[in-house]
Amino acid sequence: MTNKVPPQLVPSSISDVERDTGVAKETLRVWERRYDFPQPLRDPNGERVYPIEQVHKLRLVKRLLDLGFRPGKVIQYSTDELQALTGKASGQGDTPPAPPELQSYLALCKSHQMEELRRRLSQALLMMGLKSFVIGLVAPLTTLIGEAWASGQLATFEEHLYTESLTVVMRSAIFAMPQANAGNLGTPRILLTTLPQERHGLGLLMAEAMCVAEGAHCISLGVQTPLLDIVEAARAQRVDIIALSFSVAMNPRQALDGLAELHTRLAGCADLWAGGGNAALKKRRPPYVRVFELADLTGAIAEWRARTAILAAG
Repeated sequence: MTNKVPPQLVPSSISDVERDTGVAKETLRVWERRYDFPQPLRDPNGERVYPIEQVHKLRLVKRLLDLGFRPGKVIQYSTDELQALTGKASGQGDTPPAPPELQSYLALCKSHQMEELRRRLSQALLMMGLKSFVIGLVAPLTTLIGEAWASGQLATFEEHLYTESLTVVMRSAIFAMPQANAGNLGTPRILLTTLPQERHGLGLLMAEAMCVAEGAHCISLGVQTPLLDIVEAARAQRVDIIALSFSVAMNPRQALDGLAELHTRLAGCADLWAGGGNAALKKRRPPYVRVFELADLTGAIAEWRARTAILAAG
């Protein structure tokens, strides 16, 4: 019997679920047949749509897969059981809770006090400076927000409110930094973007802030740029480095395939840098991509300058 969508629900399409969870459409269909989960409803056109509680469970399943579990071992667990297992497997149960300062920012998101959130973030930026702000506050806070969203403590719209508030503060700070002269020999030209399947942009924004603070000339295309456009922009802008961000939500196979195609199309005209929490960068790192944590970018840019100076002298 075909389930119909109750009118009060606003379920997600299979494409939305793929983007939201990082689980490929084909995998969702296989799990549906093999494990009887997920159990999508059908819209008036007969297309699969997924209620929010199933999407939430799929996020937890995906987190466990990234931690090394197999779908057949965890997919039949309840959401509460999956949450408990995720905490145990990731070591959260053995680590202290986030510092009160970070918890206070999370509380502002939960209570929708976004003006206060922006005010506090702006204050912290002025006190800490851009690099310390990114490493010491924004990175751990964004991880905390992501965990709260994945575990159901934070609604999707609340996570979006956080993203938009932080983007306003970060973008203002980046614009306030003096832009490096792109013609200087020691100034790397860095193109920042994400692949078409990656819609999360906070990692990209943090990387841009770090690079600008290090005196790089940054050209940001935002998120979800088609591969051919990345290549065209890289050549037209004569960039030295293409920096890509990969969130945990992106399908690792799509990440690896996209990197491989981009590497082929670039034909050595620019270095490929990548960062983020995606499993593809941790388990099967491609040899033609340099993977960095945010804190590593200072050293990476210094190394680029040293190498460029040696080549110029030779």
